[in-house]
Amino acid sequence: MKESSRKQGAASPCAACKLLRRRCAQDCVFAPYFPADEPQKFASVHKVFGASNVNKMLQDLPEYQRGDAVSSMVYEANARVRDPVYGCVGAISSLQQQIDTLQAQLAQAQAEVVHMRMRQYSSIPGTATNSPENALPSSSHTPTKSLFNMDMVDHTNMEESLWSC
Repeated sequence: MKESSRKQGAASPCAACKLLRRRCAQDCVFAPYFPADEPQKFASVHKVFGASNVNKMLQDLPEYQRGDAVSSMVYEANARVRDPVYGCVGAISSLQQQIDTLQAQLAQAQAEVVHMRMRQYSSIPGTATNSPENALPSSSHTPTKSLFNMDMVDHTNMEESLWSC
């Protein structure tokens, strides 16, 4: 990252060394991940984890994983600064609550759409719900059919009309 400019000589110290007020060595473990132009990045990580712990974590990781580890530490540190008790878990919990609320709203909206389509379908003349077979028999007439019409409704036509909107 910034290491190529540092090897040419008198470059400015990385944000970590500047904050810790020490000389930034050529092989500084912080330099590639905490450039001098982003001092707040290391400041928040240092405040939450401490420079020694960050140094140990970075040294214990292979170089190809260090960038991701620093990104995670920066995210967690910024979340801890905003919410000292819950940190990023509080943010995750809040987002999960939003997802739950939005899923409930989506389910309600989908149910309303189905209900409206069913009402629209039932208002079409000649559909099963408006047929005289489904009407209740008058009290003076002896029923020849069951009160519950068990004839199958042609769902293929119903689905086409429901989804054609």
